[in-house]
Amino acid sequence: MSTVFIVVSIVVLAGVAVLAFLMGKDRKENRLTPLASLAFGCVVAGLMFGEDRFIGYGLMAVGVVLAVVDMINRSRSK
Repeated sequence: MSTVFIVVSIVVLAGVAVLAFLMGKDRKENRLTPLASLAFGCVVAGLMFGEDRFIGYGLMAVGVVLAVVDMINRSRSK
């Protein structure tokens, strides 16, 4: 059951990333920054390594922290 949840989560996250990439090509203000990309990759890796809770939750936590840092950096630059 948990494997199905992980696979569905990865597919949904990949779909959101593809939609964001396709829809945000023309707009410069909504571009995915390198830090946000790294955060997204950490969250996806955390989902993939969900069998080992320490590694999975650790990667997800790192991804969330990186996303928050990216949000703070973007808000200060405006």
